[in-house]
Amino acid sequence: MAKAFIFPGQGSQAVGMGKALADAFAPARAVFEEVDDALSQPLSKLMFEGPETELTLTANAQPALMAASLAAIRVLEAECGLDLRKDAAFVAGHSLGEYSALAAAGALSISDTAKLLRIRGDAMQKAVPVGEGAMAALLGADLEQARDIAGAAAAALSAVCQVANDNGGGQVVISGAKAAVEKAMEIAKEKGIKRAVLLPVSAPFHCALMQPAADAMAQALAGATIAAPCVPVVANVTAAPVADPETIRRLLVEQVTGAVRWRECVAYIADQGVTQFVECGSGKVLAGLLKRIAPGATAISVGAPADLDAYRAF
Repeated sequence: MAKAFIFPGQGSQAVGMGKALADAFAPARAVFEEVDDALSQPLSKLMFEGPETELTLTANAQPALMAASLAAIRVLEAECGLDLRKDAAFVAGHSLGEYSALAAAGALSISDTAKLLRIRGDAMQKAVPVGEGAMAALLGADLEQARDIAGAAAAALSAVCQVANDNGGGQVVISGAKAAVEKAMEIAKEKGIKRAVLLPVSAPFHCALMQPAADAMAQALAGATIAAPCVPVVANVTAAPVADPETIRRLLVEQVTGAVRWRECVAYIADQGVTQFVECGSGKVLAGLLKRIAPGATAISVGAPADLDAYRAF
């Protein structure tokens, strides 16, 4: 049965990610070397050794997470005979993970993906001065409730506040101007939403305040070589499969300011009859979310040599 391969986004980074794969397998080492060369920076050393404060910086975390994901894919290809063209029905990634999905499916080279994610991370960080934006998770809220709450806060303060991530399982993230997000948290409490938690992020991702970053990505992506992926990529912005290179280019720009429709992406894949999901790279966040979105599906995470036996048995 065909599987879906999914790729994590920011927040899944951890010091040491990818190191065990690099120590054990030459194809993983080759990915990290390619990314280091592309960025003219020993990013792999930062991934393996830290410090965490530097790894967490958006401009480092984004290409680092992609590198860890692609190292896992290359090891699955070399050690477990993975052929995405035959073995995958779909690939998808959460936010920056969409770039990892595209690279895994051959739409982007690893070097170009690393460079694009460095530009993306820098641009997203610079789009809004530190302290002026915020993000918060509304736990126990569905998408409509979160939209209503964000809209009410935006209207009350005439400031940006909108849904950024629909992660599923009653977890919706809002993003925008700090005062508006804080106002939304107050409204959420008044409306009986279980919890509203301010997220430890350095910028308000996936909202209209990111327009300068979207402009930067439009320029960067205009010069990027994008091929048709070998397997359909379910896009964050549309929650539908995309294969046309020019559409991919456009959606990657829209993704910077648009919401990550992750719940709908996973639901779409599950609705096509896919019941097995493989999370590739650092952490197990997406596998955890999957259980709440598609209870009939199963998921494993592959990020270390010890995970290969589980994949073989999957």
